Amino acid sequence: MSTTRPDLVIVNAKVHTEQPDITSLAVTQGRISAMDREPLADLAGHDTRIVDAGGATVLPGFTDAHVHPMAAGVQLLTCDLSRLPHALDRYRSTIRTYADSHPELEWISGTGWYGDTFPGGLPSRALLDELVPNRPAVFVSHDGHGVWANSRALELAKIDDHTPDPVNGRINRDADGVATGVLVERAGDLVTDLLPPVSDEFAEQALLAAQSHLHAMGVTGWQDACVGSLWGMPDPLPVYRRLAGDGRLTARVVGALWWAAEKGLDQLDSLEERRATSTIGRFRPISVKVMQDGVCENCTGAMLQPYYGDVHHDAGTGASFIDPNELREICRELDGRSFQIHMHAVGDRAVRECLDALEAARRANPGHDNRHQIAHLDVVDPDDVPRFAELGVIANIQALWARRDKEIVERKLPLLGPEREARHFPFQELKAAGARLAMGSDWPVTDPNPFWAIYTAATRLGPRQDPHAVGDGVFIDPLESQHALDLDVALAAYTAGSAYANHAEDEVGTLTVGRRADLVVLDRPLTDLEAVSSARPVLTLVDGEAVHGDL
Repeated sequence: MSTTRPDLVIVNAKVHTEQPDITSLAVTQGRISAMDREPLADLAGHDTRIVDAGGATVLPGFTDAHVHPMAAGVQLLTCDLSRLPHALDRYRSTIRTYADSHPELEWISGTGWYGDTFPGGLPSRALLDELVPNRPAVFVSHDGHGVWANSRALELAKIDDHTPDPVNGRINRDADGVATGVLVERAGDLVTDLLPPVSDEFAEQALLAAQSHLHAMGVTGWQDACVGSLWGMPDPLPVYRRLAGDGRLTARVVGALWWAAEKGLDQLDSLEERRATSTIGRFRPISVKVMQDGVCENCTGAMLQPYYGDVHHDAGTGASFIDPNELREICRELDGRSFQIHMHAVGDRAVRECLDALEAARRANPGHDNRHQIAHLDVVDPDDVPRFAELGVIANIQALWARRDKEIVERKLPLLGPEREARHFPFQELKAAGARLAMGSDWPVTDPNPFWAIYTAATRLGPRQDPHAVGDGVFIDPLESQHALDLDVALAAYTAGSAYANHAEDEVGTLTVGRRADLVVLDRPLTDLEAVSSARPVLTLVDGEAVHGDL
């Protein structure tokens, strides 16, 4: 009688599992087939690959619960300001060099600027006119909620000092009413819609570049939080179809199909068609992304009380992009059609409006298990914290934001004021109230490194390796430390919690015999929090096959 030998055995490891002191793990036909405290090398056959982890930790593969790979890949391949220090001279030299080295481009475009780099907290078209004088130029902010355009781009978009603000958008103007070149939220579409279309070939390159980078971070699956056309990016759905169909999509991906607020309920049938025709291989577009507000930094996050010290010309309490009554109807319909709803809510009013809408869906469709989630949750009113558990709503958190850095200290906290600062990213309060947590990066808004996010979730400090965690010096005071999570809780949120959000908890998210062998071998044991922030994957596996590193 023949015995099937494992394809892979990992020995001399610290295997992160509920069973204590596991040091060895075997993989057979893409699944975990054995784990033990003793080496499993005696199970090996002639063709079994044996990996000595050297005492390092082995984790389940991370699932990034909120990420934008197409935009991130385009950023990697174009003029990327996101990895630069927050220094105006570096922005100047990078933009000028990129423009000079690409004389063939009709438009100069890029992404990743941070407002705190500029005097007054925002850029101006005059600076971009200086750097790119003869061609239209447009740069999307690191958070995706603002566009910086030069005068030529504004002219082509027919934006002048008298152009009215579009619905759910704002054309920033100075004290004399002159358009500054900063376009907030949907106002940015007026310019980005004019960008030359991204070719199919370049779109594939961008998504594959993002996939490679995520695998290098230990990410084996994700939820794409915007499967649709936005900010000049192409719709990634056709690319996902091709990559999933021919096997080049090596990650497990749930797509959140973009809800276009201006189209209303008329788009429901097309969303169902997109889901039905695009569920291929490792790609499942089973979610819908609904965006209810903007961000606090530009006062478009929807708040229950007005912003303090508003520098954005009386933004008041921010913007709800969808009328709350309409939002309830949207959620009832989407839930009734078995879509997961992935909602963007930053301000406490937006969070309440989303919870109210999901409560209406739950009442209309009792017994559905669509695992709706609300992402970001910068500020949550205390009365709404227990509602996450009561309604079965997943708290989808971006933990790397929960620290004091130059932008948050200078641009965001003064707008919130001390009372709301105390409720800033209330992760532990949500956990203690019974909420399920999932964790994501929102890359390219912030870095996709799960270890940095986990470190920040547990310490409320920026990792010292992150260039955006420093300003004039390292901010060593934690941001509201009472909201810090235990390390194991933070790890579980980025693995089992995000797998649950993707309806994949029976397959991935924990290291368990019988589960798929989506796992990460690190370069060190996770002995303390500093080891967490410094850790790097040396090997990332999906179905037992290497997608980063070599077997």
